Amino acid sequence: MKAMDRFQQIRLLEAVIFASAEPVSERVLAERLPEGSNIAELLEELRGMYENRGVRLIRVGKGVAFRTAADLSELMQVERVVTRKLSRAAVETLAIVAYHQPITRVEIEEVRGVSLSKGTIDILLEAGWVKPRGRRRLPGRPVTWGTTDSFLDHFGLESLNALPGVDELRAAGLLDRRRGFGPLAEQLGLGEDTSEPDEVDEDEDEDEINLDEIDIEFANSNTDTSESAG
Repeated sequence: MKAMDRFQQIRLLEAVIFASAEPVSERVLAERLPEGSNIAELLEELRGMYENRGVRLIRVGKGVAFRTAADLSELMQVERVVTRKLSRAAVETLAIVAYHQPITRVEIEEVRGVSLSKGTIDILLEAGWVKPRGRRRLPGRPVTWGTTDSFLDHFGLESLNALPGVDELRAAGLLDRRRGFGPLAEQLGLGEDTSEPDEVDEDEDEDEINLDEIDIEFANSNTDTSESAG
């Protein structure tokens, strides 16, 4: 290796550390510099050069690495809205709650024609789209569920009266005769449902649905469906 002055040695150390995705050990750095170079002193000098910069040279285990200055960590945080995907069961449950609220868990299962897994309501509750609306005056005092203002805001609805009507739902492909959704079509006046109710809980294995694909249909619909909303 050709002769290299001290400044060039520091620049080389800087480049090697910067280019590495992992902390670099002094042994690896020594292999890059001329024999006899004092790695510890060079690193200390390099560390001083970055003392008041946005990134700093720090020791990580047996190696060294450039990391963001600790006092800037809060300013480096970025919050992002992540698109959520719900199972078909969760989307159907949300639709049933929207059109039939206030509604109990048992009533949701009766409309869907299949049992409802415990996590389905929890997912919608966590998303902020449904909330408890009180209790039925029945044995056991079952909790009833309804939609929230966040639900209206997400789907671009001014009120529940702005929910899509039967024609809009059919055009969007949300009212077909697929397994488990026939009872809802029946209650919305689409004719007799001839499908046999499923005995098993199918919430766990159903396909995921991207809600962004549904948003457009809801947001663009201005039909007053107060008569079909339960």
